[in-house]
Amino acid sequence: MVRLAAFDMDGTLLMPDHRAGEATRATLRRLQARGVTLVFATGRHLLDMRPMLQELAPGAFLITGNGTRIHAPSGERLLANDLPPQVAEMVLHGHWNTSASMHVFNDSGWLTDKDIPALLQAHSWSGFRYQLTDLQRLPAHEVTKICFVADHATLCTLRTALSQALGTQAHLCFSATDCLEVLPPDCNKGAALQALAQHLGIDMAECMAFGDAMNDREMLLLAGKGLIMGNAMPELIAALPHLPVIGHCNSEAVAHYLTDWLDTTP
Repeated sequence: MVRLAAFDMDGTLLMPDHRAGEATRATLRRLQARGVTLVFATGRHLLDMRPMLQELAPGAFLITGNGTRIHAPSGERLLANDLPPQVAEMVLHGHWNTSASMHVFNDSGWLTDKDIPALLQAHSWSGFRYQLTDLQRLPAHEVTKICFVADHATLCTLRTALSQALGTQAHLCFSATDCLEVLPPDCNKGAALQALAQHLGIDMAECMAFGDAMNDREMLLLAGKGLIMGNAMPELIAALPHLPVIGHCNSEAVAHYLTDWLDTTP
């Protein structure tokens, strides 16, 4: 029995234009009518997700910032994790010898010192925007997570350097091929989903989850039924070879899979 369905957003529930198709919207309504608890589990910020939540499924729970925050449909914050200040200090002021742009997230929003308008395309639905600021002057105790954006090869080199410097003090993951995230230790979508399920009195065996990137790995692994997108990062498919792979986000594969499930499950 499935009591909860958790969805990554970009590359999973949303189409390549970062919007939800009609089949997806209809399927979410059917799930809610069936009594299934919906969870949107994303690397996006709460302020980015709120407009989308209201349009897609106002009764859904939110896991945002790759597991750093959990919010109830009422807006109540159920969990909050931030980077340890000493880690934020090291990352913000380290000399990483990289061309990657740095992006800092905290409860106030998205902060960066690089004006890259192309990055806003993924947020056109919500209107969420970065704030240009001097990152060197940010207080280290006000950092939830830090992201680096560049091509994958550049980020792989950077990941090695960050991993050597930070060790177990932070969790590093790719939320996309061109985005490397520095998160609080042991912080990921899977741990957040586990905490939320426990809060709701739902067993993880009763959870279904969908994802496409390495930041979805723990969530897909811990859910009773994890499903990987056909457009997923090859590393994710290789890391979880026992999980089924469904279709592509551009054809609303999640909606088609769930329509079949709803039609055939009493």
